[in-house]
Amino acid sequence: MLDSWEDRFFGNTGELGMLREIVRRAAEERIAPLAATIDEQGVFDRDVEALCWDLGLMTMALPPEWDGLEQNQGTALCIAVEELAKHCASSALLPIIQAVACFPIVHGASMGLRGRMLSRIRDERALVAYLVTEPSGGSDVAAIQTKAARDGDEYVISGTKCFATNGGVASIFSVLARTSDEGGHNGLSFFVVEGDRPGISVGKSENKLGQRGSNTTDVALDQVRVPAENLLGEEGKGFKLAMRDFDMSRPAIGAQALGIAEGAFHAMVSYAMERRSFGVAIAEHQMIKAIIADAATAIEASRGLIYRAAKLYDQGMSSPKLASMAKCFASDSAMKITTDAVQVLGGYGYTKDYPVERMFRDAKLTQIFEGTNQILRLVIAREVLKEATLVGE
Repeated sequence: MLDSWEDRFFGNTGELGMLREIVRRAAEERIAPLAATIDEQGVFDRDVEALCWDLGLMTMALPPEWDGLEQNQGTALCIAVEELAKHCASSALLPIIQAVACFPIVHGASMGLRGRMLSRIRDERALVAYLVTEPSGGSDVAAIQTKAARDGDEYVISGTKCFATNGGVASIFSVLARTSDEGGHNGLSFFVVEGDRPGISVGKSENKLGQRGSNTTDVALDQVRVPAENLLGEEGKGFKLAMRDFDMSRPAIGAQALGIAEGAFHAMVSYAMERRSFGVAIAEHQMIKAIIADAATAIEASRGLIYRAAKLYDQGMSSPKLASMAKCFASDSAMKITTDAVQVLGGYGYTKDYPVERMFRDAKLTQIFEGTNQILRLVIAREVLKEATLVGE
């Protein structure tokens, strides 16, 4: 690992390469043997969660004094996620959601509140869920209807959130709610809400196509009272906090897609070299070679976008354009590569005896969450046109 690509790209002393090797070994030895069972049962695996805590993956995005990393937080998250996702996309989602949900607390909480919440997260190993999406507003954040009304020294929160990752297993929630009647993105605010407060109820776990080992539920908040101190950041500025969070999370979702693609690619190439037809390994057939070449190219292109976006985030120069490109391109590539992997394996690829059908199902979600790829293309175009306007002035 002394001459890893991380060392050459980031110019560090090898910490990122060491992280990759540690997570790679743990994923191969501890998680890969469980991946098919986790998918089949569709149940959150507490042993995998414990392993992620033991490896330090659940606190990477916290401040250093709370066991977070001093530097390269975004890059380290992508590296860990990529290695986990090569074997189990559900497991890879754990550190992503923890980082995403902790972001408003780390960057918005008062010093006292932050200390109390981060202490629970680190010392009690508390999972945090991110409650933003609603039946009326996913990509359209402006349509959020959950309300938080000020009542003396408290806020009263009411509304229903859906597709909450870790909703049924988390003990802390980061909740985006409307604090004023002002329309659009204005008037939205983040709150930290402890899961044991009266008025919180968790719905059934969703029976999903892929990433089935990740817990996904509805969470209803019925007149939930929280201290005014639980407001994260300024009132009415929650949308801006969420957008800053995306600059970290979208490259991480791209890394998840990249890991899925790499896992499928490895299975596809191994099979193509062993399977024979017309007297030769199918890897010798021209059409299969073209599939392999395109997949390898897309993987390397995805990696370049993901880690460039992560590096800019770590340097305090976040690029919404590159973060969106990384997630959009990597997830589209993962869907294409996993589809091709099923095709190359033929009838075997369509069975659960091989992992590519699971990877095919897992890849689809990466095109949908943290901004659908259709929305991200609008974000990318908006940023490109903004840059062109500035150049023309």
